[in-house]
Amino acid sequence: MSVKRTGWIWHESFNWHNTGNGSGFFAPGGHVQPGQSFDHPATKGRFASLVQASGYDEQLIALRPSTATDDEILRVHTQEYLDRVEALNATGGDAGESAVFGPQGVPIARLAAGAAVRAVRAVLSGEVDNAYALVRPAGHHAEPDRGRGYCIFANTSIAARVAQSEFGVERIAIVDWDVHHGNGTQAAFWDDPSVLTISLHQEQLYPVDSGFRSENGGPGAEGTSINIPLPAGTGDEGYLTALRQVVIPALDRFRPDFIIVGSGMDASATDPLGRMVVTSEGFRALSREMVQAAERLTAGRIVFSHEGGYSAEYVPFCGMAVLEELSGIPSGVDDPYLVFMRSYPQLAIQPWQREAIEAAAALVDRVPTPVPA
Repeated sequence: MSVKRTGWIWHESFNWHNTGNGSGFFAPGGHVQPGQSFDHPATKGRFASLVQASGYDEQLIALRPSTATDDEILRVHTQEYLDRVEALNATGGDAGESAVFGPQGVPIARLAAGAAVRAVRAVLSGEVDNAYALVRPAGHHAEPDRGRGYCIFANTSIAARVAQSEFGVERIAIVDWDVHHGNGTQAAFWDDPSVLTISLHQEQLYPVDSGFRSENGGPGAEGTSINIPLPAGTGDEGYLTALRQVVIPALDRFRPDFIIVGSGMDASATDPLGRMVVTSEGFRALSREMVQAAERLTAGRIVFSHEGGYSAEYVPFCGMAVLEELSGIPSGVDDPYLVFMRSYPQLAIQPWQREAIEAAAALVDRVPTPVPA
């Protein structure tokens, strides 16, 4: 594994994103005792802390994020939506459906989108070989006209549009392995044949009415949206099989010039918002395959932008495994959870999981190939 110049983006402001209090899925009140939101600062902050405490940040290239501009945001979102969000900045509020932010929270959401943009610019300009943007709030649920599921702005979609407009990138692939369907990313490029969106997710988790295999792209962009809904309980082998049998063949067929990964870690074995069984070694294997695909297809140009992941204790170890594959540099950090997770029978693929993957694999032949010049 060759050593890469890997960009690393984190900003303390992401710890200050305020999602309010709650109790599981519900707002507090009545018989629901106040607690903390699933999306609390430690879910991302502890990953950043481990990178720094281990000294691994010294092996990476620190990139300072910039704030996403109106022009960048409006390449994906509507003016009406941006105006509505800005109007809530003084008081905080909900940007749509479960996309809560506190007072003065809009600049933080802009910074998260700007971090994804900064990572893309750094890679495409040659400043770094690849990059990881650890951001909060996440972005893949945010639709053009509303926020959803903890997401305010569509971070990776905005970054993809910047790659096209500023660097002339013709074909982009966005691969999202967050445990929830990347509905916002899919919506942003539904009618655009220049962007291939692929989502691996737990079947009918969130949003429950999206992420079906039948959602395959709009008029003129048929075949450029691939959904791989996996049964609950899918572990390392199932995810890796889905990547090898669906994602990689689709990328080979589409032949993107640039790849963005929506690096959600809520498919982990300890996440409170998913029912999957992926370990740090599973995320390591997925990342290795994606880095190798990028080396083959895009001269190694790939950006990972963090999405969900709500196990504050386990996300850091999954994240370190991903960073090691991006950079080619060992961190010296061992995952203590693997001592008992390796014995989980759910890590092996099950027949019904294989059936779901084979059904999704049938979509690969629909992916459009580049037109020869």
